[in-house]
Amino acid sequence: MRQIFLDTETTGLEPKLGHRIVEVAAVELCNRRLTGCHLHHYVNPERDSEAGALQVHGLTTEFLQDKPKFHEIANEFLEFIDDAELIIHNAPFDMAFLDHELGLAKLKPLKTYCSMVSDTLKMAKEHHPGKRNNLDALCDRYQIDNSKRTLHGALLDAELLAEVYLAMTRGQESLFIELEATTAESGQTVNLDDLHLIVLPASEEEFELHSKRLEVIDNESNGKCLWKQLEPLPVTNKR
Repeated sequence: MRQIFLDTETTGLEPKLGHRIVEVAAVELCNRRLTGCHLHHYVNPERDSEAGALQVHGLTTEFLQDKPKFHEIANEFLEFIDDAELIIHNAPFDMAFLDHELGLAKLKPLKTYCSMVSDTLKMAKEHHPGKRNNLDALCDRYQIDNSKRTLHGALLDAELLAEVYLAMTRGQESLFIELEATTAESGQTVNLDDLHLIVLPASEEEFELHSKRLEVIDNESNGKCLWKQLEPLPVTNKR
């Protein structure tokens, strides 16, 4: 599975008021492993940043004036994210700006080019209700070093988000990750049947909720949900 962690910096908070992107970065993850491939551009927004935004990212008009305009890097950006799952912290914010820039370049909306979009802010709120769930708070919670983050920067933030996502979604997969690491070092193989894992089959209600969730994913990904293409498993017990 190819996943892209995406972040932007902007001149302000509202694209409808003419605010633009000043920086965009995307970091690639395949099968829960960072590949080392990334895309990163500073962008000339053709306008000044608001004072509040400038305090956040520090990218001045003078620094950005010789950088490419978004339409000049749009095709490279779209090629990099093509058919991947995009993972964004507070996705509606970045997507609104990217859709605005793509529209100005006479290109289709962002969702047209990717398989689906996941919002890690929404995920974090579900995992940690009632707590602060900005990127700094999540780095602290998962003991991820963010000491270099004195200002917001799209590339660093995308890299930190990838680490946060891996920590936040490890869960049940941790057993198999640890097994893979152990067997890789020893050269041995492990028969999972010998682990005597306890399997709790899903109930009819859980299957129904799962089916509804797949419908949502399928709709948001324009019919590209792979789980929908698999034959459904029968309900083997009732609780």
